[in-house]
Amino acid sequence: MGWLTFVASPTYRRRFVANAAQAGYRFAEVRRAVGHAGRMVAEVPRLWFGQPLPCEMHGAEVIDQSLAAGKGIVFLTPHMGCFELSAQAMARRWGVVHGPITVLYRPARQAWLAKLMETARARPGLESAPTTMAGVRQMIKALRQGHSVGLLPDQVPPDGQGIWSPFFGKPAYSMTLAAKLAQQTGAAVILARCVRRPWGQGFDLYVHRLAEPLAADMETAVTQINQEMERLIRESPEQYLWGYARYKQPRGMVSAPPESQKHG
Repeated sequence: MGWLTFVASPTYRRRFVANAAQAGYRFAEVRRAVGHAGRMVAEVPRLWFGQPLPCEMHGAEVIDQSLAAGKGIVFLTPHMGCFELSAQAMARRWGVVHGPITVLYRPARQAWLAKLMETARARPGLESAPTTMAGVRQMIKALRQGHSVGLLPDQVPPDGQGIWSPFFGKPAYSMTLAAKLAQQTGAAVILARCVRRPWGQGFDLYVHRLAEPLAADMETAVTQINQEMERLIRESPEQYLWGYARYKQPRGMVSAPPESQKHG
C-alpha cells in the first residue's frame, strides 16, 4: 500500500524525498519508510475495531514515578511507527487506575467519518479531545486532575496556534499547545516512540523524559520539543512518515516565516 501511493503520487514522492534529505538522509537509507506508511494504514482496522495489539513497554518506571508524584503527564510522540498504539497501550496499563489518557485528534470534515473515528477510538481509559477550544479545555482539566494527555507535536497547527521554529534545520510552523499545557499545569513531559517489530511480531513502546526541563520561554520550549522529536525520529528513521507535509503553511496564513528564520 505504501509503495502504491509512492509510485502513483509524484507530489507525495517529491515531498518524501525532500523531507528525508532535509534531515540528512538519502532515499536508500529511509526507503523502508515507504512500506511502513502502508503498514500504518493497514493497522487502522485492527486498532479501531479489533483486539489489543501486542506491545512491550520500555521505561515504564518513568511514568510510574510521575504518577506517584501526583502530576499530570503530557505524552509527546511524532508521526512514526504505530503512534495510535502508544495511547492504547498506556490506557490499558494506567488509564483505569490513574484516570484516562486524553488524546488530541483532528476531526474529519465529513460528519459520518468524524463520528466513526470518535467511536472507534474510544477505549477503557482512553478519551479523545478535538482540536478546538473545547478540546483544549478538556485537556487542561484532565491535567489538573492529575491525568494524562497525548499529542503529536510535529503536526502543523492552524494559523494562530503555532510559531515558526526549526525542524531538521528548516522553519516549520510548530504548535505551542504542548508547551502551554505543560507550563500552565506543571505536568511532566514524557516522550514516546512506538515502533514495529519485523515480520508482524508486535511492537515496542519506548518512553523517557526530556533531556532538559522544559524552558519557560515559549519560543525556546517549542524549539526544544522539535529537537526532541528529531531525536526520536533518528532512533527509527525507517518508520517516520517522511511524506507528511511538515513544512506547509497553514491555511489562511497570509505571511510566510521571517527572512531571518529562512536563513537562520
